[in-house]
Amino acid sequence: MVDDLQRERILVTGAGGSIGSALALRLAGIAQRQLVLLESSESALFALHCKLAEATLPQISKCILGSVLDRNFLEEVFEHHAPDIVFHAAAFKHVPLLEEHPLAAIENNVFGTRSLVSAATVHQARVVLLSTDKAVEPASILGATKRVAECIVLGAGGTVLRLGNVLASSNSVVESFARQIAAGSQLAVTDPAARRYFLTIEEAVDLLIAASAEANRPLLLAPDLGSPQYITDLARFMARVLAPGREVSIEFTELRPGDKELEKLWSPDETAVPARAQGLLSIHSSFMTGAAFDRELDALESAARARDLPAAIGCLRSLVSDFTPSAALLALAQRNVSRMAP
Repeated sequence: MVDDLQRERILVTGAGGSIGSALALRLAGIAQRQLVLLESSESALFALHCKLAEATLPQISKCILGSVLDRNFLEEVFEHHAPDIVFHAAAFKHVPLLEEHPLAAIENNVFGTRSLVSAATVHQARVVLLSTDKAVEPASILGATKRVAECIVLGAGGTVLRLGNVLASSNSVVESFARQIAAGSQLAVTDPAARRYFLTIEEAVDLLIAASAEANRPLLLAPDLGSPQYITDLARFMARVLAPGREVSIEFTELRPGDKELEKLWSPDETAVPARAQGLLSIHSSFMTGAAFDRELDALESAARARDLPAAIGCLRSLVSDFTPSAALLALAQRNVSRMAP
């Protein structure tokens, strides 16, 4: 699979993020043709540029500042650099924040993906989407928008990889626990029954590279991670490692808007079988596509541009039948109705 990537021109979106930058550094060490690294955050892109320079890797990387929401810009990128494969890691990802800013999540996660896939299709590049277990029976705007992004990529014949919680990624629960331990405060856990799938950034990069080598497409993949782990167990482990000999208590708060007690890597309507690559499962999933799907996407885009949140949520529920909006999101939509009323 590494041999295939060595021969290809590669584009990474969201290249300045936790997984994107780790992927970029890995690819810079193996790629033999041009590696284009796209990021919308100037500071994140500059930090990646510095890491690449310090790593004394082959000078094949090109850092580009821009957004996947800019269709004209994307057309320039594809025309000039002609990537063969795109790793799409550009997305908004923080559940509680996005519950407060749902239209931004829709614009970035859905229509950024739609713009990117449209350009990739015209230029015959294949897309590998980094998705999340929150796209399964979504209870958050993040999950719903990522499920729609999955359908966009799968409908265009691409590859989707769902991941669980990535340890030590930016603002992850590991970082939060480390800050709380350093400050001598309690560890905040939403619910004693809360369970998640965990993997490291290095494992996530390995899986993305393995996913890119899978020949059959469209293809939805997930890592074979066994059973989900209790977040409480992670908190206790970190307390023992980072504060040996000190009693660190745990405070149970409550599930935040959009949170679920248990995340899953596939739904009851989906089935998982071993993929060709070790450590990956192939998920058999039905997904909306074709003219009806495009009409729903157009309606969602119109609602988002009109800042009509209730209509946008209605479109999302049509696109993702098992999406259950949080009470907080529905309340926000109701306030939106009041503001829009004459």
